[in-house]
Amino acid sequence: MAVLVVAVDPNSPAQRAGILPGDRILTIDGGQINDMLDYEFYTAKDRFEVCFEREGERKNVRVEKQEYEPFGCDFETYLIDKHHSCKNKCIFCFVDQLPRGMRQSLYFKDDDERLSFLFGNYITLTNLTRQEMDRIKLMHISPINISVHAVDPALRVRMMKNRFAGDLMPRMRELAEADIEMNCQLVLCRGINDGAALEQSMRELAALWPQVRSVAAVPIGVTRYRENLEPLETYDAASAGAVLDQLLAFGDKMQQLHGERLIYPADEWYFLTGRPLPEEAFYGGYYQLDNGVGMCRKFYDEFMAELQKPHRVKLPCRADTICGESVYPLIVSLADALMKKYRFVRLRVHAIRNDFFGGNVSVTGLLTGQDIVAQASGKLISNRLLLPGTTLRSEQDLLLDDMSKEQLGEALGAQVTVIPQDGAAFARAALGLPVE
Repeated sequence: MAVLVVAVDPNSPAQRAGILPGDRILTIDGGQINDMLDYEFYTAKDRFEVCFEREGERKNVRVEKQEYEPFGCDFETYLIDKHHSCKNKCIFCFVDQLPRGMRQSLYFKDDDERLSFLFGNYITLTNLTRQEMDRIKLMHISPINISVHAVDPALRVRMMKNRFAGDLMPRMRELAEADIEMNCQLVLCRGINDGAALEQSMRELAALWPQVRSVAAVPIGVTRYRENLEPLETYDAASAGAVLDQLLAFGDKMQQLHGERLIYPADEWYFLTGRPLPEEAFYGGYYQLDNGVGMCRKFYDEFMAELQKPHRVKLPCRADTICGESVYPLIVSLADALMKKYRFVRLRVHAIRNDFFGGNVSVTGLLTGQDIVAQASGKLISNRLLLPGTTLRSEQDLLLDDMSKEQLGEALGAQVTVIPQDGAAFARAALGLPVE
């Protein structure tokens, strides 16, 4: 297909080759350009030919540049192509549990292998054409993040309500044979894909090690907006403990066999059971950090390491912060450690109950401005609110209910400082120091 160039970077190879805004690229090095992956793949070489169209006339130019140097063309969208949407109807889908009236982008369900490679998104493999599978192998697009949930074909079809969902393992074996690295996730639904089904999933995924590099196991999240959806039972302390024991036992076996656990329980299992988080060594290379697995351990260690450094604190120093109910004990322990070392510093932690979503949703990243205002108003000990960046969308400006950080600060009478998901930054902000 012809791809419209909307801008050309100054002093780039594309500009030197004579490419102009308004040109339409037809092929690069003989390859069709359908999206950003094609573009990046075919422009990675140090020499190639570009065939493009200008005002109806075809032209060809030879390009010479440094290998992997960006070619320098900009397009209408980052992917060039449209995002691929999900065709599944998973019984646990969080998007299907959203209330009406939220911003439209929150209702879009992607299932796009390009976003998996570029941004760490998870895909189900039910959306891939034969051409796309072949391209993954040709370009060696790796790693790929895969939402597995169950390896039993009939169970996976039932859970995802897609008749093609049962083809998972043949496709994963094909990718493994092409040496494509895969990180997987299992969203566990109580009484459905745990127990014996979980054991089967772990066993068959482990058979593909080391191409299957890691498997995250996450408990289902249920909101109060499940009208006309399949009833699902959430985990309590006892049932969560049984799952965690099963995950740890299998991980112990893999550790003995391969020196890596393969199976990584989400932090939520530890919060549900009241057990302490594992030490850093447990998580290996933090393969599932983008999935939130090990995030709390890493955050804790970063915070405590920052506390060991000498800091000059300008007094008086007071601050407030908020968090979800699940992580509240951990954040309180950090605040206590900070105030023990700096006795004239005060940090108040406010646990915010998620009334907006309800159900068993208790993570910080799904808090809304309205819940924060309703539950923290009149309770702050300072005029500084340290707001976790995970509560904001990627642009770091709006919470889930479209309240801006400025509106939040105005409602609470505080200056809002956005804290990245970094324990050291949190410690510095609590001490009134610049966030690095």
